[in-house]
Amino acid sequence: MPEKKTFYITTPIYYPSDKLHIGHSYTTVAADAMARFKRLTGYEVMFLTGTDEHGQKIEKIARENKVTPKEYVDRIVAGIKELWKLLDISYDDFIRTTDKRHEAVVQKIFQKLYDQGDIYKSEYEGWYCTPCESFWTEHQLADGNCPDCGRPVERVREESYFFKLSKYQDRLIKYIEEHPEFIQPQSRQNEMLNNFLRPGLEDLCVSRTSFKWGIPVPFDGQHVIYVWLDALSNYISALGYLSEDDERIRKFWPADVHLVGKEIVRFHTIIWPIMLMALELPLPRQVFGHGWLILEGGKMSKSKGNVVDPVVLVDRYGLDAIRYFLLREVPFGADGVFSNEALINRINSDLANDLGNLVSRTVAMIDKYFGGEVPAPGEPTDLDKDLEALALATPGRVEGLMDQLLFSNALSEIWRLVGRTNKYIDETAPWVLAKTEEGKARLTTVLYYLAESLRFISVLISPFMTRTPVEIQRQLGIKDEVSWDSLKEFGRLKPGTRVCRGEVIFPRLDVAEELKALEHLTESKKDSDGAANGNGSGSGAAKEDGARSSESKQAGVQAAGKEAEGRESLPEITIDDFAKLDLRVARVIAAEKVEKADKLLKLTLDVGGQSRQVVSGIARHYEPQDLVGKNVVIIANLKPVKLRGILSEGMILAASDSSGKLEVVSVSGEIESGAKVN
Repeated sequence: MPEKKTFYITTPIYYPSDKLHIGHSYTTVAADAMARFKRLTGYEVMFLTGTDEHGQKIEKIARENKVTPKEYVDRIVAGIKELWKLLDISYDDFIRTTDKRHEAVVQKIFQKLYDQGDIYKSEYEGWYCTPCESFWTEHQLADGNCPDCGRPVERVREESYFFKLSKYQDRLIKYIEEHPEFIQPQSRQNEMLNNFLRPGLEDLCVSRTSFKWGIPVPFDGQHVIYVWLDALSNYISALGYLSEDDERIRKFWPADVHLVGKEIVRFHTIIWPIMLMALELPLPRQVFGHGWLILEGGKMSKSKGNVVDPVVLVDRYGLDAIRYFLLREVPFGADGVFSNEALINRINSDLANDLGNLVSRTVAMIDKYFGGEVPAPGEPTDLDKDLEALALATPGRVEGLMDQLLFSNALSEIWRLVGRTNKYIDETAPWVLAKTEEGKARLTTVLYYLAESLRFISVLISPFMTRTPVEIQRQLGIKDEVSWDSLKEFGRLKPGTRVCRGEVIFPRLDVAEELKALEHLTESKKDSDGAANGNGSGSGAAKEDGARSSESKQAGVQAAGKEAEGRESLPEITIDDFAKLDLRVARVIAAEKVEKADKLLKLTLDVGGQSRQVVSGIARHYEPQDLVGKNVVIIANLKPVKLRGILSEGMILAASDSSGKLEVVSVSGEIESGAKVN
């Protein structure tokens, strides 16, 4: 028997400063769906997740909670594992950076790089952001603050060990150019090349002396190994790299895909591959930087208190509804908006109306018209053959899309089959056929084709939804193991199989009632969590998102690129003053970064059929492709000016928080470009 092909997939290792939210669940559910899909299609899979537990923030939070750092992270990690259990995450290994197996490998890596001259001792002086645990040069700062999170930075000076990133810069550029699939989506690749690699890399600080919660440098006990060399090594330490048991690294490395949030793409596509080059290991085949699942008011963040608790949602709507929504609602790679209303509407339309109704109707009709046994089909008509052809074509389409990590598109293809099968019921009208003997002969074929199509659907959805396929197969009376290979042939469901009517899989929800209930549940959860946390993890820990991501955007409307001013400092204006402003809706039809200007984007706008160019200081807050298609609001009658030699004909409005993080003011796509804003 030939050996199975292997597939290695990883999530980021999450930072256990506090409980994880729906955004972290999004990444992990996506990785789980991919792992399940690959197992289903015959691969031997290694699926790794875990936690990144060292660093100054954890040390500080633990001190505030009057526990040791290890005691603190143990409690949080236990909660993370419970969440993954709730979400039915089928990981093969859970790595913690406090595991002895990991610490031993990291020390060996550090020693190896030092011995070969890729790590050297020097002194660091520069700007440091504690929340992001990142060092920055003067020119990298954004108005004197951290360019990632917008918070203040501090000047630090300390003895450190450095890793020679600069030595491998040209080699990495060449590799990326020769392997366009390495960084996905394409926009992330362009960002890494143009913003970081080609301008030039500085050597990386890889040790600290200002705190002790970390892995000691093996030959210098005054230093602990700094975050990224420690954290990134998890992908090979979990496989037994530089250990006596290295079977898994020989079998599974290089990784097929690292799934990471877009905020940590830089570390995974610059620092990590250079580490691997220095270690003479192959690079991962792909790093995929997906977008954020954000709320309507901005990115989820513990410090804002706007996180969505996946436990609340799963408890109310069931595991599969939440898994389906996360993977279906947002094209993987782009930012997507989470709202309770979108969730409820998706459950009602796709799960209750389409899938749940299809299962109920099919099983009920087999029970009613044929005593609960799947009938033997007669000669198929063109209508039957059409349904059969779509069913047989769908697995191949899904496989092609999954290989590109296009989860939403894959589910859309499956729902084409769900929709077509529902339409087939309307076209054949089984309740009419049942009225005559001639019709009953035809009815056998119709109900068989419905049941067999549901068998296909149950297999197709199984990587995405773990409970529903089992229930569909139970109601259809399928007891045999169901495999991906079983989808190569239409007609494997045995006539005479006894169906078993069950409860409606996805009951339809009352939107208004559910929105009220969710609001109440969310507030109750906040109160209970706050009471449980007291002045402990709910204070210090709340300042950090998992996977060391940055905080984002919130409130106070202003023109993009301008600092917010206090309300009291601005004079009152009259309605006549306001009338002088020509505020218009404009659709972004193209966007690009301004060369040699870190903060500027050049936007081409459609304003009521007229093309207009605006230069806006939002490049640190938006990728160009994220803006294309948005309906933004501009001051259309602002006197044109030249910025970096480029004519700017207006100003985009944006909202900003006290740290300067921006979010453009946008309106629904239903509003026509050129519409006046009153």
